[in-house]
Amino acid sequence: MFFIELEPVFNNEGFSREVNFTLDMSDCYFNGGFPFKESVVISGEVKNSTDIVSLVAKAEFTLNLTCDRCASEFERTFVIPIEHVLVTELNDDENDDFIVIDSFHYDIEPLVNEDILLSLPMKILCREDCVGICHRCGKDLNDGPCDCGRDYDPRWDALQQLLEDDR
Repeated sequence: MFFIELEPVFNNEGFSREVNFTLDMSDCYFNGGFPFKESVVISGEVKNSTDIVSLVAKAEFTLNLTCDRCASEFERTFVIPIEHVLVTELNDDENDDFIVIDSFHYDIEPLVNEDILLSLPMKILCREDCVGICHRCGKDLNDGPCDCGRDYDPRWDALQQLLEDDR
C-alpha cells in the first residue's frame, strides 16, 4: 500500500506532492504466467492547479513474456502514463472522468495497478512483423521458410481455372 496525504494538496492552490514508490506485482497473472519479475517504478506528482487536483505519473517496468505467434520468450519494457483528476465529491454519479476519494489519506496503489493492467496489450508479439510457426512442423518462420511446402486445397481449383481462362 502506498498512502499519500492529499489534504494539503486540496486546500492549497499551486501545491504539489511527489509520488515515488515501487509496486510489487509479481503475483499478478497475465498472458499465461507471472511476467512481473521486478518491481514497477512509479514516479510523478499530485498537484493542485487552479483548484483542479490531478495525479500525473508514469509506471516503468519490464515484463518477461512469451510471443502469442511463435512462442519465443522475450523481455519488453513499458512506460505507462497515469493521469487522473481527483475529486472529493461528484455532482453527477455517472461521471467516470474523475476519481472520487473518500479520505485525504488515500491509497493510490489499486488505482495504479488497474491502470497498468488495462494498458497492457491484448496480443503479445515478440515483434510487430512476427510470422509465427509452421502449423505442420513447428519451425519458427521468423528464421526462414520451412521445408513443408505450400498447402494445396483442391477447392480452389475452379477459381484457378477461371483466372487462367481470363488470360
